[in-house]
Amino acid sequence: MYRRSAACLLLVLFVLTASLAGQTDRQVRSSEALPDFPIRLPQHPETPASPLHNSLRRPVLCRDSPALPQISGAAGTIFSGTVTRIDHHATTSGAPVETVSVTFHVESAIRGVMPGEDLSISQWIGLWSAGQRYRVGERVLLFLYPRSKLGLTSCVGGQIGRFAVDTRGRVLLSSRHLSAFRTDPVLGGRSRVPLRDFALAVRRAGEEE
Repeated sequence: MYRRSAACLLLVLFVLTASLAGQTDRQVRSSEALPDFPIRLPQHPETPASPLHNSLRRPVLCRDSPALPQISGAAGTIFSGTVTRIDHHATTSGAPVETVSVTFHVESAIRGVMPGEDLSISQWIGLWSAGQRYRVGERVLLFLYPRSKLGLTSCVGGQIGRFAVDTRGRVLLSSRHLSAFRTDPVLGGRSRVPLRDFALAVRRAGEEE
């Protein structure tokens, strides 16, 4: 009887040990699969991973198909211009967040800027690393969030708030833009829109906010 009880006890201990070892192994494999940089980045200038970046809440956009009034309403600055300079800024005692500054020569001012102005914005380095980049000489039309308490900004809704501008001054709509603005009376179904028409659509959207 004693030997049978001891054998049962050893079997139970073996099963428990194997189960714990399996859980530990799964946890290790799971942690090893995590990337060094988060795959799903926020659409805002700051990441919520750090207390420094929780100083300002941004408007929440509809993820599926944000309408132009939504994007316009969330933007503090709207303009088209050419990228003239890009600078990287490391963290310092006075600047706790690593950033990239981008300078634009404003060509068409819709909100928050003046035509002919040289506008510099600061963007969190994480967004740049995730693909939200610019190049000198590039022409764009941007919807930018109001600057945060850290002085940072980014495009409203990520790429949905950014448009390329061609050499003829026409705003180019990507497939995602076409889907988002398909019911807009001015932009709907148009892949190339004259800047004047686009500005008209934005101002009309602002009246609908």
